[in-house]
Amino acid sequence: MKLLLWVVVLSLRSPAGTCGSGVVFTKHPSNQTVSQGNEVRLGCAVEGVTEPEITWMKDGEKLYSTDQVFLTLGEQHWETSHSVKSVQQQDAGQYWCEVEFHGLTFSSERAWITVEGVPHFTQEPQDVAMFADTPFNLTCTAVGPPEPVELLWWLGGVREGEPGPSPSILHVPGVNSSIKFYCEAKNARGVSVSRTGTAHIKVLPEAPVSLQIVGMVDNNVTLSWKPGFTGHSELSTCIVQVLRCSARRWDLPQREVQVPPHLHTLTGLRSHANYSARVSCVNEVGASPFSPWLHFHTPEAVPSAAPRNLTFDLSEQHLSLKWAELQVDELQGRLLAYKVQWTVGGEAQEPLLFKESSAHLSGGGRFFNASFQVAACTAVGCGPWSPPVLVLPPSAQVRVPRSHVWVGLLLGLLVATIAGLLLAVVAQRRGKEMQFGSAFKSPGAETSVSFTAARSFSRNVTDLQESTLDGLCINDELKNKLKDVLISERLLTLGHMLGKGEFGSVREAFLKTEDSSVHKVAVKVLKSDITSSGDIEQCLKEAAYMKDFHHPNVIQLIGVSLHRRPGQRLPIPMVVLPFMKHGDLHTFLLLSRLGDEPFDLSLHTLVRFMLDISQGMEYLSSKNIIHRDLAARNCMLNEDMTVCVADFGLSKKIYSGDYYRQGSVSKLPVKWIALESLADNVYTTQSDVWAFGVTMWEIMTRGQTPYPGVENSEIYEFLIKGERLKKPADCRDDIYEIMHSCWSPVPKCRPSFQQLVSQLDTLWVSLSPASPQKEPLLYVNLEGDGGEHGGGARAPGPEEAAAAAASNWGVPWQRQVEHEEKDWLIGSVAAFAIGGDYRYIIGPCGASEEEAGGRGSTDTLQEEARDEDDDDVVINV
Repeated sequence: MKLLLWVVVLSLRSPAGTCGSGVVFTKHPSNQTVSQGNEVRLGCAVEGVTEPEITWMKDGEKLYSTDQVFLTLGEQHWETSHSVKSVQQQDAGQYWCEVEFHGLTFSSERAWITVEGVPHFTQEPQDVAMFADTPFNLTCTAVGPPEPVELLWWLGGVREGEPGPSPSILHVPGVNSSIKFYCEAKNARGVSVSRTGTAHIKVLPEAPVSLQIVGMVDNNVTLSWKPGFTGHSELSTCIVQVLRCSARRWDLPQREVQVPPHLHTLTGLRSHANYSARVSCVNEVGASPFSPWLHFHTPEAVPSAAPRNLTFDLSEQHLSLKWAELQVDELQGRLLAYKVQWTVGGEAQEPLLFKESSAHLSGGGRFFNASFQVAACTAVGCGPWSPPVLVLPPSAQVRVPRSHVWVGLLLGLLVATIAGLLLAVVAQRRGKEMQFGSAFKSPGAETSVSFTAARSFSRNVTDLQESTLDGLCINDELKNKLKDVLISERLLTLGHMLGKGEFGSVREAFLKTEDSSVHKVAVKVLKSDITSSGDIEQCLKEAAYMKDFHHPNVIQLIGVSLHRRPGQRLPIPMVVLPFMKHGDLHTFLLLSRLGDEPFDLSLHTLVRFMLDISQGMEYLSSKNIIHRDLAARNCMLNEDMTVCVADFGLSKKIYSGDYYRQGSVSKLPVKWIALESLADNVYTTQSDVWAFGVTMWEIMTRGQTPYPGVENSEIYEFLIKGERLKKPADCRDDIYEIMHSCWSPVPKCRPSFQQLVSQLDTLWVSLSPASPQKEPLLYVNLEGDGGEHGGGARAPGPEEAAAAAASNWGVPWQRQVEHEEKDWLIGSVAAFAIGGDYRYIIGPCGASEEEAGGRGSTDTLQEEARDEDDDDVVINV
């Protein structure tokens, strides 16, 4: 924009008034009336200020204009102007200029700019909604200048009446369908037209959409929905209908909900029941049609009642127990088993599990004077116990001569006394029963829960055919790799859950070998609801990787088993692994810092952990394996505290070149991934080195989450700026230098695992308290055998003291897990001694294992540890 500048030198001052303090306005803006689209210029001059800051104001607001011009009229005499090239209606208003001097503000006189042109609307007609044939009014207002302004209405394309002065109100007697309207404003300059409004007829609303469940806690289900077309009228309420399908009736309660919000929580629903819900919304006209039915199933619960009519039949060889089955409404879930507990002489015996509502026990004599109770169990837990029943021989078997009636009376009195004492003991222990069964313990060692084999209570069930690899949709190469490690599922008995991930769970188990010995193992079980052959093949590929691993710091494969499910085409794969007594390294580190009984981990011990992991990763890299998920949570601690690299769910074998490119989007451990992997989805052994550096940081911080305070979405920007993990407190500089070298932005500048093994080995030897000879880090005897190791009696060294302390690491931890996570369907080694079918006690592993594991309580610290990782990783099981 070109500006015309000129300088006018005035020798005489304008006879303007003095503002005070020597500041005088010698020129004031003047009132101006201009036609729309023309240029306008306002002027203002002030004297008595050196280089003043003159500000233009409009209607009390400061103007920020590039068209403002400053002119020098003389020493301490200045003039400014404000111009608008093309005036519009919004430029009309009151203008003045201000100047500040010594903290005071001085103002010029005020002037008006009046814009002449076609009328502009200060109130345009708005949309309306009404019932059919109901009168309503429309309003329109327009102003000049120039005045006067006349308004003319158009309704449905037809002119209504004659022009009239502004403002104008149009009375409409009523319409029976939607119609458009607008008004015209006319003055001497021309005509302008308002917005077009619509008169809507109120109608019924449309059915709500997107009905869904947004929360399900116990038996409380929260529904949400979105309203459909409202019918040009606000919705006041919505009607929620709930329908329950039962064997006896259909319930159709109706609930009225005030809206908004479009949300409602259904309470008082039955457990393990099928429900359907639908919603209708109401406006002034009436109710909308109902939305489509939403079908859902409430979760299971423990049974609400105890089995009734518990009876027995006792002989010298057998004891038979019978009881009535629970009704569906009482069961509140799918029956897994009946749990029978019994006491003799006030001592609790091992509980038994039975699939049917009867039990047949051999050796009837040993049950004389025993008290029995039974409870029904679902996947959530066991319900209340039945009243205790005392087992006594039938009176018909006792023949008393008439001459010795008094002897019979004495015997009866004695038996009644004993029965009363037993009932008192049972009643006392009954008081300690909880929702999920009996909580009392014997005075001695903790009572363990055992069970009989499935065949002992399911004699009429036909055994499922043994699964083979030929029945899976996997390639021949993978099938040939796994043939020699296939284990019959009859040789496995599952115990309690050790961990749970996105794709399945890890459970304790017992494996019976060919020489009839029993070994404790860990079993990774794929989720029962995963039926895709691709997911099964991915699980078996992990096992195929591990089959070829033979290194003390890499977890080894014991075998693969296939569990056949009734009615399912594909079996569930189970990967059998060694049982790692101390669990994963991350949880162990957390326990050392946050457990109920914290313990110290020496720097020598922590460096040993790092050395073990680096040796395992060196072995994997030599096999051309990229782990892609190296972290403390995926490293396991065996009995002698040696660390083994585990969890190869994301691993890939490099068949050519030296990198692997991730071809699809998947959840990955963001805070452990190298910079180039985040940018380009490229994974190499060098990206595993990056993850190893993060794992070293986890070890030195005793299990803290990396990059505290940095969100996953911010990690890439954080790293690309050159930021890295800070040095942990009490971390030596040489250790931090090693881990920091793993985070070089240039992959080839990072150390190899071979170099890391050498550096950490040298560091570990230098930290050894005595001989640098490599011995197992710690040996923790958790079995309580009390055996000695090493030879000769001598004073314990620092490492042995650490080993002694470590013997307390596992025991409270292990016992706590067994107590809190104990599944009442735990396998017992004693089950192998009685022979027979070694299937899972509850039949198909799929749903039962998932449901029982998914609802089992967990150790608080392990739950905290998993919560820290959930935002960053997918735990592949």
